[in-house]
Amino acid sequence: MNKHDIQLLYEYNRWANARILGAAAQLTEEQYLAPGEFPHGGLRGTLVHALFAEWVWRMRWQGTAPDYRLQPEDFPTSAALHALWMEEENGLREFVAALTDQQLQAEFDYTSTEGGRYRRVLWETMAHMVNHGTQHRSEAAAMLTEMGHSPGDIDLIVFLNEAPR
Repeated sequence: MNKHDIQLLYEYNRWANARILGAAAQLTEEQYLAPGEFPHGGLRGTLVHALFAEWVWRMRWQGTAPDYRLQPEDFPTSAALHALWMEEENGLREFVAALTDQQLQAEFDYTSTEGGRYRRVLWETMAHMVNHGTQHRSEAAAMLTEMGHSPGDIDLIVFLNEAPR
């Protein structure tokens, strides 16, 4: 995997997140806060988990090992969640823009939130983060669709077909 490939995946990630967050912004606060049957509960819990993953991986890539998780209660409104997500998106964009092909191929050590120590190649964890987001965006899309606010197609190929060349 090279820098161009990673940049493309992260632009897709940003695009897909924007579709989900845009649909979520149309909800009432009651809908946003509603419990759900998905692994992280309702929409708020699912989105907070996805945001946490983006944040914690960027922190790990930059050499920090956060030992706490973002909590749904930290985001009483969808606007509060959206605001922090935009900050994180900016941090991710800066990180990805500064990468070199050599850095993408390098191994790095990180500590999981459970305290496990691991060594991985950077590009592998970066691809994982996008894939992880795809899973939870799909869950969020299902919830949003059930509430009458479908985000539309969020497939990679849709992004590629819509992206200017």
